[in-house]
Amino acid sequence: MKIALFVSCLVDGLYPQVGQATVRLLRRLGHDVEVPSSQTCCGQMHVNTGYPREALPLVRNHVDTFAGYDAIVVPSGSCTGAIRHQHADVARQFGDEALAERAEQVAEHTYELSELLVDVLGVTDVGASFPHRVTYHPTCHSLRLLGVGDRPLRLLRAVRGLDLVELPAAEQCCGFGGTFALKNPDVSTAMLADKMAGILTTRAEVATAGDASCLMHIGGGLSRLRSGVRTLHLAEILASTEQDAPATTAGAAAATTGARS
Repeated sequence: MKIALFVSCLVDGLYPQVGQATVRLLRRLGHDVEVPSSQTCCGQMHVNTGYPREALPLVRNHVDTFAGYDAIVVPSGSCTGAIRHQHADVARQFGDEALAERAEQVAEHTYELSELLVDVLGVTDVGASFPHRVTYHPTCHSLRLLGVGDRPLRLLRAVRGLDLVELPAAEQCCGFGGTFALKNPDVSTAMLADKMAGILTTRAEVATAGDASCLMHIGGGLSRLRSGVRTLHLAEILASTEQDAPATTAGAAAATTGARS
């Protein structure tokens, strides 16, 4: 299968290891993966903050870039949600029905990573090995907008050596919410404190999720607490084998770019 990787802005700018892990994983499973160089931001942040007109050229570029692939994989629930639920609407808002129809065609072949693996490729055991105690945070867009359900958990349960621990109040938002963390820092910090308290009760070594944005927020908080808990994107764990030692997603960048309060 010919698969294109849509990297997402945060992965491209702060956590390139997530994109690299996604490519490594899919190629290990025998698939041809391309990373189109013409890709840019999907426009989610523009639409979410009230600038749909500025998002229109980004939607057009995205459609031009990814049309024709068998599948587009996105290591981000929020960006996948934007592609599926915003792109065609933005095009129609400004009277471009042809673009809207093309955007719908691209959206039909766009998948969050766990969706692609479980639903399209039909695998839950990807041959990964990660001998650590791990807890999983289901991010809001993946859980509520995409409905990924237990797909990430099924993938994690099949990882050799991994001790998966249930996260208390797992479905509770971590408080990031894009610009929400900047516009409402006090509320965001309180929500983050609840999420971190839940993570710490699991005594997990690693907290994982499918969105680098939430991991940046959570990882920044855990780092400031000097908790010793690492954060890793789901792709990094699934790409790991006995020979690999994945780097932390929430390293120095998370400590400085997470929600400030």
